This record gives sequence, C-alpha cells and structure tokens, in this order.
Amino acid sequence: MRMPEIIRKKQLNKELSPEEIRFFVNGYTHDEIPDYQAAALTMAIWFNGMSTEEIGELTLAMAESGDTVDLSSIKGIKVDKHSSGGVADTTTIAVGPLVAACGGRMAKMSGRGLAHSGGTLDKLESIPGFSVNQDMQRFSEIVNTCGVSIIGQTANLVPADKKLYALRDVTATVDSMPLIAASIMSKKLAAGGDKILLDVKWGSGAFMHELEKAEKLARIMVDIGKHAGKETRAMVTDMNQPLGNAVGNALEVMEAIEILRGDAEGDLKDLIMELSAQILIMGAVHENRDEALKALEQAVSSGAAVERLKQMISLHGGNPAVCDDFSLLPQARKTESITAESAGYITAMQTDDIGTASVMIGAGREKKSDSIDPAVGLWLRKRLGDRVETGDVLADFYVNDTADLKEAADLFKKAVRIDSTRPEEKPLIVRTLS
Repeated sequence: MRMPEIIRKKQLNKELSPEEIRFFVNGYTHDEIPDYQAAALTMAIWFNGMSTEEIGELTLAMAESGDTVDLSSIKGIKVDKHSSGGVADTTTIAVGPLVAACGGRMAKMSGRGLAHSGGTLDKLESIPGFSVNQDMQRFSEIVNTCGVSIIGQTANLVPADKKLYALRDVTATVDSMPLIAASIMSKKLAAGGDKILLDVKWGSGAFMHELEKAEKLARIMVDIGKHAGKETRAMVTDMNQPLGNAVGNALEVMEAIEILRGDAEGDLKDLIMELSAQILIMGAVHENRDEALKALEQAVSSGAAVERLKQMISLHGGNPAVCDDFSLLPQARKTESITAESAGYITAMQTDDIGTASVMIGAGREKKSDSIDPAVGLWLRKRLGDRVETGDVLADFYVNDTADLKEAADLFKKAVRIDSTRPEEKPLIVRTLS
C-alpha cells in the first residue's frame, strides 16, 4: 500500500478499507508515515467525513495501537463512564463511590484538565496524599476491595491518539466528527471496561456548542461501541452553564462530598444520580431506573456513599478525614465577591469563559506544562434563571495570586448576561441513546 493513494482515495470521498485504515494507523504510530501525509489524510477526512464502518475500523486500530487494559481480575460487570468535557463537571468523583455503595463496580482511567475544562485527576490530587498513579495490580485490588478506583492512563495507552490529537491541534482538524469520536472511543475500548456510558455535553461550555452536533457525536460513538461488540449508551446533557457551583479543584471535591453527604441539591446532583442509575442498570445491579434511584438515595441518606469515598481515598494513600473537615483541603488566602451591576434575570452564561476565568487565577492550565493551584477557583452563587438585584453576589473568587484577578473578574462579568425577562428552562438531560 502507498500512502498517497490512500490520501487521494479519501480526497475523492471514497471509503477506505479496513486494511488501508490499519496501514495508516500502524504506520503513523511507528513513525513510518510522516506528519505531512497524516495531515493530508486528516484534512481529507475533515472535508469528506467517514462512514460508520470506517470510523469503527479507525477506532479499533487506534485502540490496538498500544497497551490494552485487562480488567478480568475485577469481579462483576465494569461499566466505564466518559464525559466529553465541560466546566464544574465533578460527576466521576461522586458517581464512582455512589455506584460502589450500591454494589456496582467502577474501574476508571481519567485525564487532566486543559483549557477551560477541568480534569478529574487534578481534582483528586487536591486531596492530601491521594495518588492517581497506581499499577494495574493495585488498581484491581482497590476496585475489588471498595468497588471503585480512579487512576491516570498508562503511558502507552492508545499512542495513535496521542500523535493524531497533537497533529489535529496544529492543522485545524480538531473539530472533525469522525476523529473526535475515534479519539474518545479508542481510549474507552483500550481501557478494558465491559460496557461504556457516555455523557456527551452540548452548549457554551462544551466542545459541541450545538445540540444537533452533540446528538450526532453521541450516535456515532454508540455505533462505534456496537461495531466493537461492546454495549454503549450515551446521554446528551446541557452545558450552557457550569454543571456544579464550584469551579476549581479542591472546591469541586468539596461539592462532590457535599452531594455524597446529602448536603447539596441542583443540576450536578441530578446528573450524578441519573448517571449512577444508568451504570447500575448496565451493570445488572438493578433492573430499572426507579429501583436504581431508590438504592442511590438510600446510599446517600445512610452515609454509605460518603463512606465508600473515604475508603477509596484511603486506599489511594489520601487522607479520608477531608470528607468531614474541609479545612484539610488546600485553602485560598483571599476571597473576592463578584456582584451584579444591574437587576434582572440571569438569561445566559458563556460557560467556557467562566472556565477560562478560573484558569486565569490558577485553577487550570492553558498548556500541558502549566502548574495548577488546587486551592483556587470560584463558587457560583447564582445560576441561569435566577432573579438578581444590583449588588447581589454572582460568584465568590478564591485566589492566592491576584495578578490576573481583575482581568478574570471582568471576563466573568461579561460571561453572565442579565436581562429583564426570565429565560425558558432547558432540560438537563436531552435524551439517552443506546
């Protein structure tokens, strides 16, 4: 096979064979195909798309390009969960212990935050002593002991995706639907879960700003799961405002703990409960949503859910006492309140800008080499649809370094629109695909 012929075939909008796709993935992974030829192919894919079969074969080839995780030593059905990113999405930290407290299993590999989107590993590392770096034997032991473990990806998991993502980033092909779907699902297939639950975001804080595109991405990824012989479900959910109130690593851990203790309500808790219910059903722990939700509520009210989080923290080397005493988590030195400059209703939030504001004060990273201050971030005091008066606190900023505070606060203010008419309420969960 010759790479120029494969490029030309896709330029002419013809379907690539499984052999041609694997030739490309294997060759590019092993540096046998240069960047300029890979860039030409990804650009042709960006223009012409791929069929369901092509995307499925691309995903499988990428998943098999490096290590694959064997979770067979973990008892029960392992349901992997993935969120397509967003702001204040702390679901994994609460879903895992909740599912485990109800008899389910979650063996999850997570990532770090980049740009406006927070990363689960960064949040967990704000817990003193918590180590996300566990070998596979220890990973399995933790899940078999307490039902849940969250770790970082192994170094050689899906190397094809690492190379392709870096290439897409500099060739303006990041937003190619087939390449997005293959990137996400290749990591999920390589991670070894028995079944996959996807949380596909849409809105101003999501990668997909339009609902139609988010639904299309969800359908493609469910079809990839079918192609790979792995049961996959996708929930399409709203990210037109931060999912939770806390934006920032230690702050988000606090909010997750509050939910597990039964001390917090709102969109974040609602989605945590729905995701957990789906996992319990897929994991054959409960037959239907009503049964699953009843068990989840009992796990919260009895204290079993937060106790399971404490066990996971302890088994990862962390201090479980943070669940009872938030002062043990990193604390910011200064709090700055951002107030409303007019009266009315909050009608819109530019959620990615709110996430960027938190990055500017040190809660996230703009590039992979940036360091994170786990103590800083912001806590929303008002949400979409809320009535505010002039001078009402919209959010509290928790900061250590104030150098960029004014710029971050100004960006936050511009991101929150206040008008005279209350906005129409949108559903948190648009639909579930399977």
